[in-house]
Amino acid sequence: MKAIVWARYGSPDGLQLKEVESPALQADEILIRVHAATVTAGDCEIRGLKLPPGYALLLRLFIGIRHPRTTILGQELSGEVVAIGSEVSRFKVGDAVFGTTGLRFGAYAEYSALPATSGGGVLAHKPTNLTHEEAAGIPVGGLEALHFLRSAQIQPGERVLINGAGGSIGTLGVQLARYYGATVTAVDSVDKLPMLRSIGADEVMDYQREDFIRSGQQWDVIFDVTGKSPFGGCLRALKPGGRYLLSNAGLMASLRAHWPKDNGKRVILGTSAQVMNDLLFIKELVEAGKLKPVIDRRYPLEQVPEAHRYVESGRKQGNVVITVV
Repeated sequence: MKAIVWARYGSPDGLQLKEVESPALQADEILIRVHAATVTAGDCEIRGLKLPPGYALLLRLFIGIRHPRTTILGQELSGEVVAIGSEVSRFKVGDAVFGTTGLRFGAYAEYSALPATSGGGVLAHKPTNLTHEEAAGIPVGGLEALHFLRSAQIQPGERVLINGAGGSIGTLGVQLARYYGATVTAVDSVDKLPMLRSIGADEVMDYQREDFIRSGQQWDVIFDVTGKSPFGGCLRALKPGGRYLLSNAGLMASLRAHWPKDNGKRVILGTSAQVMNDLLFIKELVEAGKLKPVIDRRYPLEQVPEAHRYVESGRKQGNVVITVV
């Protein structure tokens, strides 16, 4: 099969199109003919080890010290089941599925073998109202946004600010916050603001022209998708009892999250556990018309390096899709 092989840490030049053997199928796995995958900011950070020092070291220990042992990247996909293991009962050949691969990766290929039940990643039947390209842009961003916004226990009428709202997590986060009844402020670069209004943001801010921390406003929930805003400033921009949702937190922010806070404010860290029920919940919202993916660009499999370069430029709106079939 054709696949994009991850030969070394560093630039996208280490991603190469090659012919490799199709994955062997285990008893608890399904073999998926991949129709579409995505390039996430997380894929680029992992490829280039652009992570806080402690996390970069842990990743090297897990994946490979000098070069990656995991040779095919890609964290989310949509495709068709072409074979099932002897212990699989949830899926059958011909089913359309979507989901995440977890730290097994492997979505940048014509075929991927993944556990039918949760095993780092999670799979479900594809939403009936989405194409494979659209479905591939839902799982990672949807699960991360759901994890944080559900943890915040948003009440109808509360004000939620999402910083870095224009990416895969942020665009689904805007829609989920609206689903929970919040008034949403979306912060990102100016070229992304019309798109953010179109998916339901009540207020938008160009971060290059307006600092939400110094705006004089306060919010019940601040969801910092980028993890780059000043920690103390975000706490000051919260109302009493407010919740600061911090994705992609560095070591110092993780330590400060446990320090005592004034006025009942809380800091919520972590990452999605990627469990079946959450993906099924997201699928229900998609089929009910409450969530939709935003797709910026599409690239064929052989142009994955170019797709990585575009995502790293910071201009991505929503998702960058890799069309495999």
